[in-house]
Amino acid sequence: MTTNRNVYVWAIRGLMWLAVGITAALTLFIVGYVLVQGIPNLTWEFISTKPSYLNGTIGILPDILNTIYIVIATLLIVIPLGVGAAVYLTEYATNRKVVGMIEYAAEALSGIPSIIYGLVGMLMFSNNFGTCLMAGALTLAIMNLPTIMRNTQESLKTVPQSYREGAFGLGAGKWRVIRTVVLPNCIDGVITGCILSVGRILGESAALLFTAGFAHSLNGFFDGLSSAGATLTVALYVYAKEDGEFGVAFGIAAILMVLAFGINLAASAVTKYFQKKNAV
Repeated sequence: MTTNRNVYVWAIRGLMWLAVGITAALTLFIVGYVLVQGIPNLTWEFISTKPSYLNGTIGILPDILNTIYIVIATLLIVIPLGVGAAVYLTEYATNRKVVGMIEYAAEALSGIPSIIYGLVGMLMFSNNFGTCLMAGALTLAIMNLPTIMRNTQESLKTVPQSYREGAFGLGAGKWRVIRTVVLPNCIDGVITGCILSVGRILGESAALLFTAGFAHSLNGFFDGLSSAGATLTVALYVYAKEDGEFGVAFGIAAILMVLAFGINLAASAVTKYFQKKNAV
């Protein structure tokens, strides 16, 4: 009996290590392949200029700026809405049935294909504001609202009830308790939701093809939001699928990986800062 159990334990451990090894190998292969194919195509001219059909040159500076613009605009819209909705549903709402229905609807929205969001965004926003980055940002805000809201909700639920009761016992009001006690102790969940949202924004192309367009014009922040523009993922699709410029596509993919890695590092640093601040 003991021998059979030992064999079973070792078999399970072996399968777990095999799964870990396959996952790590696939991740390293994809990252390494993209970087090996993309880095040789990265030059200062490629990164710092816009494309010129007259000179026959390709530059992705407008696409980089458009990506940054749409990430900032989307987060400015979705974070207040998502965190506010999560706080209300967790701290203020009393009808548990309604809360459950809203949570179920949010989870259902998370599974809708992005192409459908793109179609809805085109009908709701592009037809009213024109094809522009702001229409794309509003569409992405709707897409990422369930992610921010549900992550913040689950993080709020992990804050011990004794923290709230202690603050109430000291005479603090409801909003003061939420602002000074609850939210600082659940900042990890908010940041996690932001990371997931940024990752989805960086990787989104289908919805933006419907709403933001794929122009390569170089604009400032506010002018860029009111104009059509291609993000890096849309530019990657256009260069690879329409123009057959696979070297350019791999270069853009390498930049996207670096951006995602940098955002994750920044988010981790912010999380550690708030953890140290709360510990003090």
